[in-house]
Amino acid sequence: MIPRKHHKILVQGITGKQGTFWSEAMQAYGSTIIGGVNPRKAGQQHLGVPIFATAKDAAKEQPFDISVMFIPPAMAKDAAIDACEAGAKMLVCLTEHIPAHDVMEMHVAAAANNTQIVGPNTAGLVTPGECFVGIMPAFNDRVFKPGRIGVISRSGSLGTLISLMLTQQGLGQSAFYGVGGDPMIGTTSVDALKILNDDPGTDGVVLCGEIGGNAEEDAAEFAKTMKKPVVSFIAGRQSPPDKKMGHAGAIVSGGKGDYPSKRAALEAAGVAVADTPSALPGLLKERLASNAA
Repeated sequence: MIPRKHHKILVQGITGKQGTFWSEAMQAYGSTIIGGVNPRKAGQQHLGVPIFATAKDAAKEQPFDISVMFIPPAMAKDAAIDACEAGAKMLVCLTEHIPAHDVMEMHVAAAANNTQIVGPNTAGLVTPGECFVGIMPAFNDRVFKPGRIGVISRSGSLGTLISLMLTQQGLGQSAFYGVGGDPMIGTTSVDALKILNDDPGTDGVVLCGEIGGNAEEDAAEFAKTMKKPVVSFIAGRQSPPDKKMGHAGAIVSGGKGDYPSKRAALEAAGVAVADTPSALPGLLKERLASNAA
């Protein structure tokens, strides 16, 4: 699923400082927020939308497509399950440091209710020129411009940098997918590749990865089957052996998940891997031209 302007969004934790700031930014950009959740302020209005005690209560008044969570870790599981059981098609979980057993329960609830979880520990999603969900600077037109390149990233900051470099080289984005940096994410890099591969508005994909885990190796297997060109950048090239990076999922152990293994898997699948983010636009233009020939 790629968020669109017509999708109705519920904000869990809308009245908090971060929830308020980013909800205002989402509204100004074009995202359709239909309400928020805060049990202590149910029945009130905030940012021009009603506040509900639960996501289930919100769904009774106004069915929604997407819920985004500005919720502390200790309360994240209950909020996520509430959104899933309320009928959310997509749950954008910005929260990090959620206990592992809680995340497992969240995934069970999502599977039972056919809800797509993005995250935990995601920066969100952007459909440039249309809407965004989360904490990405979609409103900065030096970074995000409407176009036909999909960007997938475990890191919000790296995804922002790469989107900026693409925009500087005249390559706008069809969608930005922040899959998140936790070990047990809902929407994987492979899932995001499949979504962008099926999207008629996407001509090519940039995959931004990092050392640790097997997300890029799995993505390489699917990339072999794609007709759309894929280029990649993997952060952590100079990291010492067994180095853990900032994300909980970025752990290298037993010689697996390191930079050489990821690069080798991607290149074997026909994915061009850039040494630096600044090299990505040139690689992508070459692949797009070759694909069109």
